[in-house]
Amino acid sequence: AVDMGAIVAPVQLKRIRQLVDQGIAEGAKMWQPSWACPTEGYFYPPTLFTDVEPASTIAQVEIFGPVLVEMTFRTPEESVALANNTPYGLAASVWTENINLALDIAPKIKAGVVWINSTNMFDASAGFGGYRESGFGREGGREGMWEYLKAEWEPHAPATGSVRKRAAAGAKRADGRPKHGVLPAIDRTPKLFIGGKQVRPDAAYTRRIAGANGRVVGEVGEGNRKDIRNAVEAAHKAWTGWGKATGHLRAQILYYIAENLAARADEFAARIDAMTGVGKRSAGREVEASISRLFTYAAWADKYDGAVHNVPIRGVALAMNEPIGVIGMACPEANPLLGFVSLVAPAVATGNAVVAIPSERFPLSATDFYSVLETSDVPAGVVNIVTGGTMALAKVLAEHDDVEAVWFFGARDGVRMVEHASASNMKRTWCSWHERDWTDPRQGEGREFLRAATQVKNIWIPYGE
Repeated sequence: AVDMGAIVAPVQLKRIRQLVDQGIAEGAKMWQPSWACPTEGYFYPPTLFTDVEPASTIAQVEIFGPVLVEMTFRTPEESVALANNTPYGLAASVWTENINLALDIAPKIKAGVVWINSTNMFDASAGFGGYRESGFGREGGREGMWEYLKAEWEPHAPATGSVRKRAAAGAKRADGRPKHGVLPAIDRTPKLFIGGKQVRPDAAYTRRIAGANGRVVGEVGEGNRKDIRNAVEAAHKAWTGWGKATGHLRAQILYYIAENLAARADEFAARIDAMTGVGKRSAGREVEASISRLFTYAAWADKYDGAVHNVPIRGVALAMNEPIGVIGMACPEANPLLGFVSLVAPAVATGNAVVAIPSERFPLSATDFYSVLETSDVPAGVVNIVTGGTMALAKVLAEHDDVEAVWFFGARDGVRMVEHASASNMKRTWCSWHERDWTDPRQGEGREFLRAATQVKNIWIPYGE
């Protein structure tokens, strides 16, 4: 465009001048036209900065004015690194004569919208929104509509909290022994699972796990802030490769996990029964549902793709579903194995790495599950399990700046805590205090979970002479 309007407000004009002065003070070279702007109104002349360091303030912040910051690069990889070296990510433009290169670069840029050889193109059919501190969520497109919708069952669901009471009330036994005889006879304390390894908790404390009859059925490690930090580091290290893996590869690994879990179905059913006292038949059904859920997301892994929008230009807009990154999740108390699998599987299937807090009261099925992960070709760090107090650990995840999203399924006070703790770092949250029937596929699996595990990037591609 050759026309330039006024700045939106005096306070913004002042902000632009401050940033320009700061850029000059930090060593960048400023270029402005010789003519002057109108003296009436809030105008600022078009400004170009060269010789800018990547760490300069003007290269890091959103100026929101007619100021262009120029930095040179030698390789496409270096250009991506420069573009992503900012806490913001609203929109970007890629300019090149090579469309193959443009389509390679666009998905790598951490921005919600990428225009190729164009800029500032909008349409209601294609969502618009940012990454990182530019905010999350989308306006327009199908993805924008989901922000205003709820599942049919949710308004009628009771609040989480009655699960423990019902489990305790229906779990009385005549004796203190588990109904199955396949549990290991040797006492052991399960460790945390971080970076593909079983590790002892930092504080060396343990938490006793009592069964439905009050007898101790095991102990787990008491994770703390340092354990969460180590798990997040391991998850980030794994995500650099896992996020780029093909959907076919992720599907094959999820199928493998399901097969290995099926081979130990009786053992897991016995563990669930010993903890919850739901009975052999109900425990068996939970394991079967967990296996089915893994198969479901294995099937989704290479099929949850994007869309091509018919936008009003001579071209198209590609909507790509991208993994969020590292997701921290607090799993529900009810159905300790199925609830765990129902959250971890969709996140992993779509290319995320996970730091999971299993059921606080019934964590042993999740700690048994990591031995299945160890034998199923899951890359180290893709799934990390930290046991302990749900509220304390979830708060650490919500406050952690390197966790891109937090899922919390629990009581309403926990939801409030996670929302407040994550506000300062603009973290995505998916919280539910409604009690779900995890055995019901309408509530426990499907596109709702896949949408929460991905973010949509719209790439606008004009074509023609």
